[in-house]
Amino acid sequence: MARVRYGARTEAEIAAGRTAKLPDIWSTGVVAVWETDPDAVAAVLPPPLKPAGRPLARVNISKVELPGYPLGAGSFAVAAAHGAVEGWYPLVMPMTHERALTGGREVFGEPKKLGEVTVEREGSAVRAALARHGVAFVEVRGTVDGPLPLPAPAPKTDFYFKFLPAVDGSGFDGDPLLVHCVREERVRRLERVTGEVILRESAYDPVADLPVLRLLDLTLGEKTSDQRGRVAERVDAQALLPYVHQRYDDPRQIHDAPPEDSGEGSGV
Repeated sequence: MARVRYGARTEAEIAAGRTAKLPDIWSTGVVAVWETDPDAVAAVLPPPLKPAGRPLARVNISKVELPGYPLGAGSFAVAAAHGAVEGWYPLVMPMTHERALTGGREVFGEPKKLGEVTVEREGSAVRAALARHGVAFVEVRGTVDGPLPLPAPAPKTDFYFKFLPAVDGSGFDGDPLLVHCVREERVRRLERVTGEVILRESAYDPVADLPVLRLLDLTLGEKTSDQRGRVAERVDAQALLPYVHQRYDDPRQIHDAPPEDSGEGSGV
């Protein structure tokens, strides 16, 4: 009998998938950092996260030219702290392909969603954008001014919440987890950009609530990184529940009921 592909895999196949090391994957992207409203930063941080020393927001918009599989990836985050550890708490991470969503959401708890990601350069002019549901809710426009010194490799921490909505709609199945994801970032090209960050109103991605009060840094670069995650602590479910809507366009969709006679589960 021909192999049934949905059948069980061998121990060797499972081990090979777990230990396979990916080659360095370099991305080209725009990063902008700005001072924003400190009250807005505090409002979006679920406990036990707290605001960092400065009320900062950051957007990262990148394209990866994978062979036969070009990928767009973005992140909109605010500066946060967990105890003595400072890092970033992403509110939304648009990705152009489902493959890029799966591992990040299921393993680390990343708030990834399918979206459109644009990074364009024509001469010294640069434009980058994140869009969903027909709205470019973040757009960066600027002009490349010249090269910058390459920073030394450095770790950067992102905070994620990993959870499963309860089957009966009452909260969560099990305690939510706060995950520290540490990336060791290397840069091979970095250029200064003079320009602006435009935040547009979107009912699904309301990042316009974190306005650009003072643009601090705007660059175009080529970077690669590896990442490793760890569970930092279990989180109080009732404290996290008011923030769960950040993960979904419509939280009610989690419990959409299928037709009674369909025998199919619902999707998110």
